[in-house]
Amino acid sequence: MITDRQHPSVWPATGYEAHPWVRAGDEVTSTRTLLQDLSDYQAAVPPLIADAQVVLPAETIALADDASQELARFDAEAGTIAAPLPSILLHSESASSSEVENIISSAKQVALTEIGQSKSDNARLILANVRATAAAIELSDRLVENSIIAIHDALLRETAPQYSGHWRNEQVWIGGSSISPHAASFVPPHHERVPGLMADLVAFAGRTNVPVLIQAAIAHAQFETIHPFPDGNGRTGRAFLQGMLRHGGLTRNVTVPVSAGLLQDTNAYFRALTEYRDGHADAIVTAVAEASFAAIRNGRRLVDDVQTLAKRWDHQVVARSDSSVHRVKQYLLRQPVVNTKTIAAELNISEVAAQNAVDRLVEAGVLTQSTTGRRNRIWQAPEILAALDAFGARATRGRG
Repeated sequence: MITDRQHPSVWPATGYEAHPWVRAGDEVTSTRTLLQDLSDYQAAVPPLIADAQVVLPAETIALADDASQELARFDAEAGTIAAPLPSILLHSESASSSEVENIISSAKQVALTEIGQSKSDNARLILANVRATAAAIELSDRLVENSIIAIHDALLRETAPQYSGHWRNEQVWIGGSSISPHAASFVPPHHERVPGLMADLVAFAGRTNVPVLIQAAIAHAQFETIHPFPDGNGRTGRAFLQGMLRHGGLTRNVTVPVSAGLLQDTNAYFRALTEYRDGHADAIVTAVAEASFAAIRNGRRLVDDVQTLAKRWDHQVVARSDSSVHRVKQYLLRQPVVNTKTIAAELNISEVAAQNAVDRLVEAGVLTQSTTGRRNRIWQAPEILAALDAFGARATRGRG
């Protein structure tokens, strides 16, 4: 790790190479566009970084170090709290990562989807993101190529199984026309380069001579530059970033919702990825460090809200220490929309016991019924839902 006070960044820039474009033959577009598509297009040639020297300005290294200390401190604080914060923060990170891609849903719809009571497509995609981020954490002790494929598979196996389980075998591009890559804002490398580039990325991710946050930020930017899958690269890449933070020991207990920090200025995040490709690694390190500070501020608010509600519920609900109602209260903190079947299955109690607990919580004002009638009833904990939605609103506050 080298400090350079005179140069903003010393990092190999992405090159480009020409490739012929083969038309499908059934395009519906103007003659001008069809003629343009007869020419070669330029695809990225990312540098190999496994052994690249990481040279950053002193102020960038100091910023990353400060952010790393705050991440570790927040992770340690959250690890001492009895509430089910790992699940709460995992869901918050996944919802924020999805929102970067304009996949948005309320906390209620996500919770309804978890118990099979919603048909919201966006909520399903957010839950798939939860599975992908959880896979990244679970596989963080061995972040090899197959682990990254497994993370992506967890994301898309239900909604786009044709894309999961392997690297892409076609050219992809970002922006421009859906017909060809000629007018794209960025064209990732030709698919034949992907396996070698991903092997190189994994080798970089395994290095022990680069500070964890800096390594994770650079690995994330390199992943997004390679764009190894036909779809889901942004969400998989941010899950991979979480895996890197856990792999390096910067987080040990919870998923710090860094994506919620990136959400505060997505234009700056995308600019940082572009600057990385131009040879300025400090841009993405700065973006991830600043996002970490914002995520921690927002995450602490959410943790405080959840703890406050948990304590209030303890005062509102009076029951024997061995009563199922206490376990249901704890369950509601991470699953704020329920029915008796899901409670019984999750807590391994009878549906009668689950209904008795629900009735006590309704009487205490913790739960309200969100459906009408007495069949297929669903209850919600509105205060938890409000806290989760407030977290999301804070993450996007100030965006243009």
